[in-house]
Amino acid sequence: MSKLVTIFGGSGFVGRYVAERMAKKGWRVRVAVRRPNEALFVRQYGAVGQVEPVLCNIRDDASVLAAAAGADAVVNCVGILSEVGKNKFQEVQAFGSARVARVSSEQGVMNFVQISAIGANEDSSSNYARTKALGEASVLKYFPEATILRPSIIFGAEDQFFNRFAQMATLSPFLPLVGANTKFQPYMLGM
Repeated sequence: MSKLVTIFGGSGFVGRYVAERMAKKGWRVRVAVRRPNEALFVRQYGAVGQVEPVLCNIRDDASVLAAAAGADAVVNCVGILSEVGKNKFQEVQAFGSARVARVSSEQGVMNFVQISAIGANEDSSSNYARTKALGEASVLKYFPEATILRPSIIFGAEDQFFNRFAQMATLSPFLPLVGANTKFQPYMLGM
């Protein structure tokens, strides 16, 4: 039987590419998401039954346990770019990553990949960068051999970053430049 990977946030911009690539490599893929009915499109990435979206709330141990059960590997793609409603950086990127790592470790998962961000730093004045670093630390506590990826801006056909700039460019010849000293190394998905 082929190996099973659980991808938390597997219907998001990065997660969907990870899910598709893992399915093409022959893995069974469990896509753990808040709203599985909005993630049905991931099923087309593999043969019938190979890729399945499942309900998961990373704020709940039992929910994470059900999603991670039996997985050989876990990829945590959960992250937010801004705080809206109950989605706060601390809850999602620090506590959520810690819960996913702890429960995955308790379930005997062998391999763990954490999608973090360039500039992740526990001493950062940016809540985004600080909570990404706290998430990394939690992952390494439970998975010392984890792979942690720190991409900069990731763009592609469905991104919300460069496409927003393209839309703004149609409205004005001037574009904002925030954080001019910030490291910037864009990566394109889908090519």
